[in-house]
Amino acid sequence: MAKCVLISDQTLIYDYRNFPLLDFLPCAPTNSVPSAAYKFLKGKISPPINGGRLKYAPYALRKLEAALLRKYPESEIVVAHPDHLGKFIKEDTEIIGVTTMDPFGLGPVTMSYYALYESKELDAYVRREWEDLMKKIDILRAGKTAKLMIGGPGVWEYMLMPEEIEKHKIDYLFQGELDDVVCELFDQVTQGSIDNNMFSQSYVTYDDTFHRVVKQDSRFLSRGKGLKAFPSIEDIPDIINPSAKGLVEVMRGCGIGCDFCEVTLREIRYYPVDKIVKEIKVNVEKGGPGRAWIHSDEIFAYKHLQNYVPDQDALVEMFKAIMSVKGIRRTNPTHGRISIPSAYPELIQKLSEAMHAGPTNWVGIQVGLETGSDKLALKHMPAKTLPLRIGSDGSWQEIVWKGVYNMNKYYWRPAFTVQVGQMDESDEDNWDTVALINRLSTSTCEGRPFEFTVTPLLNVPLGRIKSKKFESQLSPSMLAVYYASSKHLAKMAAMVAQTQEATDPFAKYATAAMIHLGGVLMFKMVERIASKKGVDIRKAKSYGIEGKKEITAWNIAVN
Repeated sequence: MAKCVLISDQTLIYDYRNFPLLDFLPCAPTNSVPSAAYKFLKGKISPPINGGRLKYAPYALRKLEAALLRKYPESEIVVAHPDHLGKFIKEDTEIIGVTTMDPFGLGPVTMSYYALYESKELDAYVRREWEDLMKKIDILRAGKTAKLMIGGPGVWEYMLMPEEIEKHKIDYLFQGELDDVVCELFDQVTQGSIDNNMFSQSYVTYDDTFHRVVKQDSRFLSRGKGLKAFPSIEDIPDIINPSAKGLVEVMRGCGIGCDFCEVTLREIRYYPVDKIVKEIKVNVEKGGPGRAWIHSDEIFAYKHLQNYVPDQDALVEMFKAIMSVKGIRRTNPTHGRISIPSAYPELIQKLSEAMHAGPTNWVGIQVGLETGSDKLALKHMPAKTLPLRIGSDGSWQEIVWKGVYNMNKYYWRPAFTVQVGQMDESDEDNWDTVALINRLSTSTCEGRPFEFTVTPLLNVPLGRIKSKKFESQLSPSMLAVYYASSKHLAKMAAMVAQTQEATDPFAKYATAAMIHLGGVLMFKMVERIASKKGVDIRKAKSYGIEGKKEITAWNIAVN
């Protein structure tokens, strides 16, 4: 009997040809990427084992699985492969739990593509894949009594599209962390009696100015007043089966306080090193990859000191312990801020040595660059520069440049995101971002061109997102940011595509060729759109670097 069947959004379990930037592929509108190219580039789905269980599952599902197995036998808790759901969803199934990241394509990257392509319909591949999965569940669930629950970061999208709740007969959607009370919740759902002291029948949303709003709705559940706001580290179980991409988390929360980010509202909690190592061993010993992806929302905040000064000893200790796990050959953190590499090059050097970084082992990390404007950086993310301060320690652009130099010097390759459409943004602010991208793109570090990627995101407050249609005009200055970003991406695609990993030589070269070609085609398409919408292409090409072939030091001390 499978008492509880846990299922993943399919876009979270493809391997994307082991090329990290392709993880964003499902965000593309279906009319912009041919379906044959999408099918090839998304790669293989995690394989089935043990009669249809999922071999590698999203980390969030692995946490819920581990929490449920504290109470129930393994035979009753199944993380199912999407192609084998029919083997587990039966008459005696009580709960079907599905996790999702971006079910309807309302996430920042997806919305940014819609705006660029001026798509009127919300029809990204991520939405198409979600609809296919939900239809499959609908068919298997018909005539049965199993309750259907949706969870994960994408739950907020159902707040904007409530008709989808009725369409697929969803019983509940859960918002928030659930590690410590999932057994109680599932018992109450199956018994049809929700303890409103433990679980609030409401959801949290934010208005256009990012103020928190609680709305009552019997279909949504969240942690109630009778529970702590967040589970403690002691209450969070260790995974017992391997996670997708070998990902494990090392902390929750961030604390940096950027006014556009919900993560900063979560309580900050740190995993001890032995807990981190234990989960990595699970991944390695049960057939996971030889890479450990270390998840946090801000790696340099791990056990940070006063004024967000990094705890260098704690960080180095953690990564040394990770690399000491038998079978681990590579590791990298998922997210971090640029001010730390700028202020502490010696820390990046120590971490690179611990992670064995080098010319054939670059450390990738996603960094929220957000803007090239001092004004917007000071307004929306003043703590992101700490312990440096804009003004006394240079402009935001100088801080960023120095950070990229120090990262590249020790073989770190940042994947930047920048925003357009922020509150109080001016055309000048966007051109400041263009200047920063161009300066970075034409800079060198010890004779090597700067290596980084940059992805523009449209800042769209929830109150402005329409449920059926999305209409947004990118101004010429916003499109100039897209232009500068895609111009550099085409350059990086040509440089990096050949280094992507693949066991099949044909797949490797085919993927490299498609990535290279895709970068060029993306740039040419953005150039056409930008030119048509009035962007001064000549200005966008040279803004910030007029008269300079390359930038090697930008008048900044880098050591």
